[in-house]
Amino acid sequence: MTEGPASRTPHNGDASPDAVRAELERVLHSHEFRASRRCQEFLRYVVENTLAGRGDTLKERTIGIDVFGRPASYDPSEDATVRVKAGEVRKRLGSYYAGVGRADDIRIDLPAGTYAPEFSHVTHASAPESPVTLAPPRPRRWRLLLALSAVIVAAGVFAWIETRPSASAVDQFWSPVLGGSSPVLICASFVPVWAPNPKITNDQPSRFEDFVHLTDQFVGGGDLLAATRISAMLARQNRAYHVKIGNDVSFQDLRTTPAILIGYSLTRWKDISRQLRFFIDGQRWPLMVTDNGAATQWALPDIPPDRRTTEDYAIVTRVFHPDTRSMIVVLSGITQYGTDAAADLVTSPDLMKEALRAAPAGWQQKNLQLVIHVRVISGTPTSPKVVASWFW
Repeated sequence: MTEGPASRTPHNGDASPDAVRAELERVLHSHEFRASRRCQEFLRYVVENTLAGRGDTLKERTIGIDVFGRPASYDPSEDATVRVKAGEVRKRLGSYYAGVGRADDIRIDLPAGTYAPEFSHVTHASAPESPVTLAPPRPRRWRLLLALSAVIVAAGVFAWIETRPSASAVDQFWSPVLGGSSPVLICASFVPVWAPNPKITNDQPSRFEDFVHLTDQFVGGGDLLAATRISAMLARQNRAYHVKIGNDVSFQDLRTTPAILIGYSLTRWKDISRQLRFFIDGQRWPLMVTDNGAATQWALPDIPPDRRTTEDYAIVTRVFHPDTRSMIVVLSGITQYGTDAAADLVTSPDLMKEALRAAPAGWQQKNLQLVIHVRVISGTPTSPKVVASWFW
C-alpha cells in the first residue's frame, strides 16, 4: 500500500488537547526546534494559551513581556523581536512538516498575521489494495507515450526549480566562509579582570597594588552567548567546527582554516580589526565605533561603571584577511550586549534580510562591515539595526 495525498481539516475544536500537546512535544524535540530555545518557548506559549481558550489575548506586547522578559513599558513599535521570532517559528514549522513531520496525524500551524496557532487533523489517503493492470501499449502509440513521458519529466523539473528553497541572507553571508571543507574555528577571547589580592586584609582595597590582573580566566557572558549561537547554526548545517579560547588561538590557526572571532573591543582581536574602516576604539572616551580613525556618533557617553548599559553598538566584519590569507568573521560589540546582538544578526535569516536590504549587487562575494545599534532592556539586547555599512 502506498500513501497518497494528505488532506487537512483546520479546525481547532476537532483536535483534542492531549493530541495537540503530544504533537507539540514532537515538534519541539525535532531538529528544526531543539537548537532554538526562544522558538521553543514562543511556540509552547502560544499553543498552551490557545488550548486554554486564551487565543484572543495573544498580542505582540503580551508575548514580548511573558516570553521574552520585556518590561511593562515595552513598545513593540521600537522592538521587533516578537514579529521576527514569529516569522522564524513559521519557517521552522514549515520545514518540519515538509520533512519528518509529513506523516503526523496532527499539524500545528501559525498563520501569517496572527499569533494564535491552528491545529489540524491530517488525513493520509491510500492507494487501492488491488493493483491496476494496464494493457500493453499498441506499437503505433509508443511515440505518443514517449512524448507524454518527456512532458511529465519536464514539468517535474520545472516544479522542483520553482519550489526549491532559495538561499537565505544568512546562507549567502556565510557562503564564502563555509565554502571549503576545513572545520571552522570559533574563537572567544579572555576578558581582562582585576580582582582584590587575597593577601590584602583591608575590607576595601584602594591602591592599584591591592588588585591582581587575571589575564586568562574569564570570558564575557555575551561572548559565550554569541559562540553558542554560532555553534548551534553550524551544527544544524552538519558543519565541523572547533572552539578555542583566549591564548589557545595562534596565528597559525588563523592561517589554516576560516575563523570566527568573537569578543568586544578590549580583547586581542583589536590587532586584527584595527586596520579596517570601522573599529571599536577602547582607548578613547567615550567608547565608540570610529570611522577611519575619526570620531562618530556611534558612542556610549553615559555608560555606567558596571557596563550595564541601555544601548550598545557592534561591528560585524567578514573579510578575506591579507595577513592570514583566509576568511575571517569578527563579531565585536563595545560591551557584551553588542557582541550577543551581532551573533543574533548573523544567524537569523529575517534579521539578515532586513540588514542587507540596501546592499550593493554582488555583496555575497565582497568583504563587508556592518555597524549595528541595539537597545538593551532588562539586560537583554533587542533586535539590532544597521546604522552604517561598507562593502569592498
